Amino acid sequence: MTKMIISLVALLLSPEIQFPGGAATALMVLRWIHFVAGIAWVGLLYFFTLVNVPFVQELDAKSRGIVVPKLMSRALWWFRWSAVVTVLAGMSYWMHIVATDVRNAVAVGEPASAGMMFGTFFGLWTLAFVIEMGALMSPAEALRKGPVLGAIVGITVAAAAYIFLSLNQHGWESNRALAIGIGGGLGWFMLLNVWGVVWRMQKKMIRWTEANASQGTPMPSEAPKVARIALLCTRLNFWLSFPMLFFMGAASHYILFAGR
Repeated sequence: MTKMIISLVALLLSPEIQFPGGAATALMVLRWIHFVAGIAWVGLLYFFTLVNVPFVQELDAKSRGIVVPKLMSRALWWFRWSAVVTVLAGMSYWMHIVATDVRNAVAVGEPASAGMMFGTFFGLWTLAFVIEMGALMSPAEALRKGPVLGAIVGITVAAAAYIFLSLNQHGWESNRALAIGIGGGLGWFMLLNVWGVVWRMQKKMIRWTEANASQGTPMPSEAPKVARIALLCTRLNFWLSFPMLFFMGAASHYILFAGR
């Protein structure tokens, strides 16, 4: 019996666990925050696209006036701030990866600088958003048709990814840096959509819906256009989340790009 107890105690004490200190722990915490916030952001995006939009369309005007202001105000708070935390934590982690690639290259005598990668990341993906905004806000209604806007955005982000790779493959850049440069770039583009378009449009729709329900104020004539723009951006983010998640996963688990 004694031997059995000793064996059991030895078994329970056998795992060896070590918590790395310093930078390794800080980076793991940063990555964990990125994951948790990303789950909240993408989860709410899928909820809006797959559940909420069809549900709200089935409500009558009175029910919509009750549900929309309460539900959307709360959901959009979590949606937009989880997007901020996701992107900021992810970019911090990515910048550490790029800086490490630069140090490793310099250590063996190769010329390397993070300036081009950081500059092309923010420049190209922000420009992609500007092009999308131009199409959304254009007086040409044809540009706001789903297939047309989808084609414009698809070509734009594909071009941004291609140019980013063309300018950042000198041999010292790791697969992680390049894959996250694309996946994270899509995330940056989606964040700009959230704050630059979806939230701005939804604030108006919430305010108008609430006034319509409580005071009988008619919905403005621009309401259908505003609702359409918010819906289009939400759907674009929904579809872009798939390549974004692919490239984020490929960073460590699927070697796509030549380099270290």
